[in-house]
Amino acid sequence: MSKDSLPPRLYTIPSGTPFLDALARTLLADPSLGGKLGTNIPLADLTILLPTRRAVRALGDAFLRIGGGVALLLPAIRPLGDVDEDELVLNATPRHELARNLAGKARIPSPIEPLERQLRLARLILDLEGNPADGDIVRALSLASDLARFLDMVETERVDIKGISDIVPDEFAENWQLTIEFLKLITARWPAELDRLGLIDPAEHRNLLLDAETASLAGDIPKSPIIAAGSTGSIPATAALLATISRLPNGAVVLPGLDLILDEDSFLAAPHSHPQYGMKQLLTLMGATRKDVTLWPNCEISDTQTARTRFLSEAMRPAETTEKWRGQLEILTHEARKSSSLSSVFLQEIETIHAEAQTISLMMREVIETPGKTAALVTPDRALARRVAMNLRRWGIAIDDSGGRPLAQIAPMAFLAHVAQMVAGDFAPIELLACLKHPLASLGRQSVRLRNDIRALEMVILRGPRPAQGIAGLRKAIDAAEKQGRHNARWADLRKLIDRLEKATGPLAALLAEHDAPFIEVLRAHVACAEAIAASDDKDEGLGLWDKEEGDAASSFISSLMDVAPVLGEIKTSSYKQVFSDLARALVLRPRFGAHPRLFIWGPLEARLQHADRMILGGLNEGVWPAEARIDPWLNRPMRKSLRLEPPERRIGLAAHDFVEGASAAEVFLTRALKVDGAPTVASRWLLRLQGLVKGMGFEDALKAPQWMAWAASLDEMGEAQPIARPSPCPPVEDRPTRFSVTEIETLIRDPYSIYAKHVLGLKPLEDIDASIAAAERGTIIHAALEKFVKAYPDRLPDNAYDELIRHGRLAFADTMDRPDVATFWWPRFERIAEWIVEFETTHRLDMTLAHAEIQGEIEVSDTLKRKVKLRGRADRIDVMTDGSLAIIDYKTGQVPGKREVEIGLAPQLPLEAAMALRGGFGDELKQETSKLMFLRLTGGAKAGEKRDIPLDGLVENTWASLIKLLTQYEDVATPYLSHPRPQFLGRFAEFDHLARVKEWSTSGEGGE
Repeated sequence: MSKDSLPPRLYTIPSGTPFLDALARTLLADPSLGGKLGTNIPLADLTILLPTRRAVRALGDAFLRIGGGVALLLPAIRPLGDVDEDELVLNATPRHELARNLAGKARIPSPIEPLERQLRLARLILDLEGNPADGDIVRALSLASDLARFLDMVETERVDIKGISDIVPDEFAENWQLTIEFLKLITARWPAELDRLGLIDPAEHRNLLLDAETASLAGDIPKSPIIAAGSTGSIPATAALLATISRLPNGAVVLPGLDLILDEDSFLAAPHSHPQYGMKQLLTLMGATRKDVTLWPNCEISDTQTARTRFLSEAMRPAETTEKWRGQLEILTHEARKSSSLSSVFLQEIETIHAEAQTISLMMREVIETPGKTAALVTPDRALARRVAMNLRRWGIAIDDSGGRPLAQIAPMAFLAHVAQMVAGDFAPIELLACLKHPLASLGRQSVRLRNDIRALEMVILRGPRPAQGIAGLRKAIDAAEKQGRHNARWADLRKLIDRLEKATGPLAALLAEHDAPFIEVLRAHVACAEAIAASDDKDEGLGLWDKEEGDAASSFISSLMDVAPVLGEIKTSSYKQVFSDLARALVLRPRFGAHPRLFIWGPLEARLQHADRMILGGLNEGVWPAEARIDPWLNRPMRKSLRLEPPERRIGLAAHDFVEGASAAEVFLTRALKVDGAPTVASRWLLRLQGLVKGMGFEDALKAPQWMAWAASLDEMGEAQPIARPSPCPPVEDRPTRFSVTEIETLIRDPYSIYAKHVLGLKPLEDIDASIAAAERGTIIHAALEKFVKAYPDRLPDNAYDELIRHGRLAFADTMDRPDVATFWWPRFERIAEWIVEFETTHRLDMTLAHAEIQGEIEVSDTLKRKVKLRGRADRIDVMTDGSLAIIDYKTGQVPGKREVEIGLAPQLPLEAAMALRGGFGDELKQETSKLMFLRLTGGAKAGEKRDIPLDGLVENTWASLIKLLTQYEDVATPYLSHPRPQFLGRFAEFDHLARVKEWSTSGEGGE
């Protein structure tokens, strides 16, 4: 009998049966499958082909597990490489090794590395006439990545795109015509580029290897049996190989989860999004039907499993035949009641993704209480997977997410990114601290010593407004800080730190200062810079950077990138850091070994063919699982159809198959979050079908397990909330302050706790890092400009008043004009303020004889007080009017107190300055009554300035009396320094609210005060 006339030998292991365990159990018992593969066959003579390397490792573990740990000579277990297109883009090495030896005989060219392919495609895009990337290398690399996926797709499906220009009718929009013109790059220029290099695309290489193996098997029947198991044949070349193997005298194909229950009409009508579509297509390509498929030997199916399989089959029934549900409901209901097939399927719809992760982690933690029991979370949602892994750490459980994490997130790559951002950002404070505080940073010293130095640098120059750009700006800021004596710092150590930083970063900084530079040169300088910063005094340069598994992965990436970097040629240096980050973000680092032996986190790809006693399918929301049908950026649906490409829904069908396999397990939890990032979600279409079918069966309470959510929520319960009183410190009288400024009197009224923190505890708030020019500093600069102007012209205005004020303004702003926010934002505002001030002065000085600017005063308050208190103040301006009275003016660059606040004593600054003047606090020449109190609000905005007069009407005397009363109260040791004693009059001074725990005791709860 010829091989071609043999019927296909096809088996299936149904959903719900642990695939690899069933495969191993049967082959251990009888490698010949009852003589069907030959007689007296040793297990070691078998060749088993599986879809992925992960499945190969898992089958070896299954043989060990089923064999009871006895030493075995295992079959030759090899991967086929039947994976999704996305995986092919990320992995250069072919996953199938079966026909590796045939590559040389068939003279199959080597595949181009994906990273090299992306860079070469990007270069071709940039070289196109009128290229769509507009010369932007970042955009070109993104387009190249999409083109690579497109190439893999058409190569995988073996579509000839040489005639692609003929598939766009004239009635299509012009943008599609332009797209087709652009795609000619991969029909003409790209093949020529590959021919020049002597390489081929990875997908084509895989196809040729599979073809070579198929041809080898067809021409020379192997003597030893060969079994292909677990493949869905989603790749046509794989399907052809499976067809050949199935008809070998000693060959067999084992299909995963073929639905033998669904009626034939519905099976044949399965659309692309149906879980059985792939199986239907594979059988068609193999020239077989479901009648040719038998159950895998010794694969026993319980009544419960049969009922579950029927239930899932009906739930996923094609929409075209759902009218058959009416006839199936009675059967489903009877089987469910008889076998309790739904008693171990639970649906958990949870409020947020955080709560979902917490509930899942509790489900997995509970499994450990049963010896030998396993649990796996299967989800395509990487954020959910990371949250679950973090939550399990609360019990000391380390678990790896086998779906991996982006290479850009591992420590060495993150450090490299920080280095690039720091130098490209001209050593801006945030970028500088992020880099030098990274655990890998040492800068030629011990890490501890560097941390001390960088903390000192932060306190001296990085908190507050940003220093000038570059290393020179850091040095200038250190010199200024030392000159002002603001800090007690080791100035020599800080300068040495800057010297070491300049030496390490100099070459990279010089390259990035150029407009264009060769990508390879910038990359080499970048890596050298990172190694220099990572070097410590007890390690060679870069040794710590490339340590361990993460360092090895980073080193491999950098090495590969350096090999192909010359392809890009020159790039705009301003794009370098983004190019580097994007290239690293596209790759995934997967853990080599699982951290926990019984708990697992799998992506759908990793979960194929694997099994756990408790399967948790998480993230079951539309757009997540299944993911949205990705619209092809290159071809619309009619164009795909013309090329005979599968529609995007094909991937939904693959995801549906994964879902059914997971949902068929003995114990299943299906979870979803009702809200993600505050936005409502839509349940996965598969969940909606399950719920609809259960309701039709009359099992409204099925699938529910509410106790898990309650248990998870109780983990963080802290019992009944106990009210916390606001702090009320009562220091001894001798420790209480006796010196106040007039502005601190307002703080003492509104928030006494701040006075306690500042004067009794001696605390000082830290400024923000890289703060924009602070309101206080803006006010200081504007005050200084006005002070110089008024002192220069105390009794009259010059003819060129505006020009003179601008001149004094330039002097005041001189030390800050190198800051971007000052030059572009605050200086134009000052120019508008100057115009308004000149207008104000022109009118105001008609009734004035002499102006005093920034005059310092102090007075001793002893009226009825046990301890003398000194009150000091610095008046922005005190003018002597023509009638001999005073006008006290206060400049405000921020918010101005309302008249009512001043009248009731909550903003006593101006009245107190008037009282001080009357008592000689500003000198005998100003010991006069005050006739005017006014605020000048100077913003430089649409309304550059505003004058606000404060009515007197006994205000000065009343404010002074209130001051005496206030100070008398704080002479009593029982008077506490409360935090916000008048909450209805909360002010702007809340620097110490966090120390006072305001949010804990305030009545408004978590939302703030």
